[in-house]
Amino acid sequence: MAGPSRRLRLPRGAARWLAPVAWMAVIFALSAQPADELDGMLPVFRRFFPGMADFDWGHYAAYFMLALTFEFAIGAASRKPLVKLAVVLACVVYGATDEYHQSFVAGRMPDPMDLRNDAIGAAAAVCFTALPGIRRLWRKLPGQTKFDTDGRQET
Repeated sequence: MAGPSRRLRLPRGAARWLAPVAWMAVIFALSAQPADELDGMLPVFRRFFPGMADFDWGHYAAYFMLALTFEFAIGAASRKPLVKLAVVLACVVYGATDEYHQSFVAGRMPDPMDLRNDAIGAAAAVCFTALPGIRRLWRKLPGQTKFDTDGRQET
């Protein structure tokens, strides 16, 4: 006779951490692509933004999204300035590991400018979610509360 079934229960909110983990896996997979497979999109961005030839929009967008997923996973505490700083630092640390990973991929090499673009993307994301209108929309997501960083209820 089989014993009672036991289900593994994740701590409350742990499922939200699947978003940044999944996005980091996407970044890792893209970083594993040889350079010639990723060069197709860069000229498109340079055509629309000719003064930003050294700016890699792919890194910017990837780490903008990574910061958003971290803020989603953290929940309501992500409104605090020190938590926002920690999100940016976590993205930069992951970006550094990504650059190291690229050193093992054919045709790719670590580039400090990519790390700069990662940081800009992550910082832009945490600033974006701090905007009052965006913050009102953001708090409607699961795990977000209606309390500001001071503990006051927002209207």
